[in-house]
Amino acid sequence: MPAFRRFILAAACLLAFIFVIRSRRSPDIPGAPGYKPVQEIFEEEQEALARSQRRKTSSRQQTPIGPLSAPLRDRLRYQFPYRLDDRFPAYIWQTWKYTPASMYFDVDLRDAEASWTTLNPLFVHEVIPDNTQRHLIEYLYGSVPDVFEAYDSLPLPVMKADFFRYLVLLARGGVYSDIDTQALKPAGYWLPDELDRSTVGFIVGIEADSDRPDWHDWYSRRVQFCQWTLAAKPGHPILRDMVAYITEETLRMKKAGILKVGKMDKTIMEFTGPGAWTDAVYRYFNNPDYFHIQPGDKNITWEDFTHQTTHQKVGDVVVLPITSFSPGIYQMDAGDFDDPMAFVRHSFSGAFLNVREIQGFFTDTHTQDHGRQIHPFKPMHAFAVVVCPLLPAIAFLGS
Repeated sequence: MPAFRRFILAAACLLAFIFVIRSRRSPDIPGAPGYKPVQEIFEEEQEALARSQRRKTSSRQQTPIGPLSAPLRDRLRYQFPYRLDDRFPAYIWQTWKYTPASMYFDVDLRDAEASWTTLNPLFVHEVIPDNTQRHLIEYLYGSVPDVFEAYDSLPLPVMKADFFRYLVLLARGGVYSDIDTQALKPAGYWLPDELDRSTVGFIVGIEADSDRPDWHDWYSRRVQFCQWTLAAKPGHPILRDMVAYITEETLRMKKAGILKVGKMDKTIMEFTGPGAWTDAVYRYFNNPDYFHIQPGDKNITWEDFTHQTTHQKVGDVVVLPITSFSPGIYQMDAGDFDDPMAFVRHSFSGAFLNVREIQGFFTDTHTQDHGRQIHPFKPMHAFAVVVCPLLPAIAFLGS
């Protein structure tokens, strides 16, 4: 009998040991809704501790300017100064539900995502997953808490996706492009060779240039600027204005109790999307704080960009034609994918297509003004991308 009890006790200990080992080595495969593997829970706990520590040391990383009651745009200008003479940072930013290393990363997106690394080998290419975006914004904007509050309060993922691109480019600069875009040419080819990159701080493309009578049924602006692919130096005033606008509008609606789907007094297009973005670009072009505007000068409007076929430079901004980021759409004078001005291909598989279903030469402080002449450039020659992919990256970074 004692031998039998010892056998039972040994078997129980063995089973307990196997259970503990298996629980620590369970595969990272979800078994039910809400499932979280042990490693993920552990990482979340570690991240929570790290965030707490960052809050204690954030004053050493980002020093707040005066009281929190200082105007939002002043705080953003202080934390993220704009230096036109700097090089474009060699970052490529994208977002998706999972990282490319995950087994759940959409197989249909892998070639498009890989194209950015292949054509820009000297760039740091980051695909920020959904569960990391919030932590990154909290870290970058720890000294401007109302910006993080606004980001965290947005009620729809598509709004946060819009806001994230403006936020990460304002803070770090580089290139942002949607995950369903394919790089056709290296980023170094986006600007013509004859253009001094130290005079350019922002690159934006035309998304829509519809001259049909019912254009307003399809687009928010007659000539609408693209926001699925952007390039900027950190702190650019267009981004600062856009971040401030979204933050102010978000907190206003939150205070009024209408920051909810179906209750907001702005559509997504006019809140975080292409409509609001296009307005921010035009506001910058017509802002006397940044441009030397004489009495009687007319505003820069869509008429200055319609039927554009090559680069145009307005101050420190280069505007690309519709072919650059929307080739192959076979309308609005867009060229095909092999056009010398075709830089990025967009598959239009992102969430923003469902919007209608959901809601119907500057100083560090950038106060020196300059002329607003619009300078067109002749189209670049078509170079073979495979000749030397390193040269465009060097060109993008600056000589």
